[in-house]
Amino acid sequence: MSVLISLLALGFLILVAYRGYSVILFAPVAALAAVLLTMPGAVLPAYSALFMDSMATYLRNYFPVFMLGALFGKLIELSGFAEAIAAAISRVTGSGRAIFGIVMLCALMVYGGVSVIVIAFAVYPFAAELFRAANIPKRLIPATIALGSYTFAMDAVPGSPQIQNIIPTTFFGTTTMAAPLLGPIGGAFILVFGMAYLDWRRRGAATTSEGYGTGHLNEPESASAFARVSPWLAFLPLAVVAATNIVFTIYIPKWYGATTTLALNPAAKPLAIDVSKQIGIWAVEGALVLGIATVVVSAWTRVTAAFVKGSQTAVSGSLLAAMNTASEYGFGAIIAALPGFVAVQAALTHISNPLVNEAITVTTLAGMTGSASGGMSLALAAMADQFKASALAANIPFEVLHRVAAMASGGMDTLPHNGAIITLLAITGLSHRQSYPDIFAITCIKTSAVFFMIAVYYLTGIV
Repeated sequence: MSVLISLLALGFLILVAYRGYSVILFAPVAALAAVLLTMPGAVLPAYSALFMDSMATYLRNYFPVFMLGALFGKLIELSGFAEAIAAAISRVTGSGRAIFGIVMLCALMVYGGVSVIVIAFAVYPFAAELFRAANIPKRLIPATIALGSYTFAMDAVPGSPQIQNIIPTTFFGTTTMAAPLLGPIGGAFILVFGMAYLDWRRRGAATTSEGYGTGHLNEPESASAFARVSPWLAFLPLAVVAATNIVFTIYIPKWYGATTTLALNPAAKPLAIDVSKQIGIWAVEGALVLGIATVVVSAWTRVTAAFVKGSQTAVSGSLLAAMNTASEYGFGAIIAALPGFVAVQAALTHISNPLVNEAITVTTLAGMTGSASGGMSLALAAMADQFKASALAANIPFEVLHRVAAMASGGMDTLPHNGAIITLLAITGLSHRQSYPDIFAITCIKTSAVFFMIAVYYLTGIV
């Protein structure tokens, strides 16, 4: 019964998210309804101590990233850089390969260390310009960004600095370069089949004479009234963000150490800060500030002319996106504390094959919580020792465990209630009904790639 309650709460939230209702309103309703059916007297404590506390923690940690990312994307748009980059990509790839150009742009930013949520803000203006010029339906933009951001570059390619590739290192004693051959094989599977699917959808739309469309929401403002800027100059802010994010990631621990203290008032008790948990956030924030400064300096006249209105729009959009994702985070915290979730975890331990067990466990828990990193952390915290013991018995390198866990975390996490998906749709001004079926197809391809990679390992022994 407890498992059914958890699944009903999850199904309800997926349904309302798909139908376009606000998850800010319905995430706590779904979570607390599950608590009510499980332990009625715990509803109010669960709301305050779990839901709101988790939601507030998420906003405290990540709202600056949302806000700076939204502002960066808006300034890229207002400066005319989006139009210039879109034109450059179109010249290189051809208008018929606009989708491939955006996928590669997203992948480069992901591998450069830019947060996958920030990428949606930054790339959308480019994608809109490019899709409009190529007359590709706007409804395919979210799936295109999802393929470039949430799949192979995030967790399949060795060396990715994304959290999904970092978490397994703490459980298996590996590095982010784990499985240097097996990972790219899985990544190639995702890229080939993902591009084949999106191109099939593009050709289908062309057959029915469906173009970009009109009357869309959140359309980037055209910068065609301004002189066309150099594409090299337009790419500069993106390069600054990617490069400085890596630099800050390396040097912040050297500047501050593992921990530091804050005492602005000598009379006050110093505040201890665990720098190791803040490195990724501080690095992205610092990189985005420098990226914003680069745009402002290099396109001063164009940016300042519309900065007031543009910044207001960016901040408003970032508030909505952050609140959507934070509500999902609170929902996941409550679901993870319910007996049904624990029962699901226990049932998954009975799968005999260690790699299949790990893949199914991680992607299932990621789907239930709506979070790749959250689901993987829960799965590995509970079962990493069992996975390692089974792997040792079967002579499977821990590097393979690392890559399977990382790739599985980015599988079924992207269900309709996933915070990144809701944010992506909000940024692009599209609904689940318009764009989620194509996102789900990419999700299925990504999930299938994990089992393809497992099969390749067993057939060839490649690591």
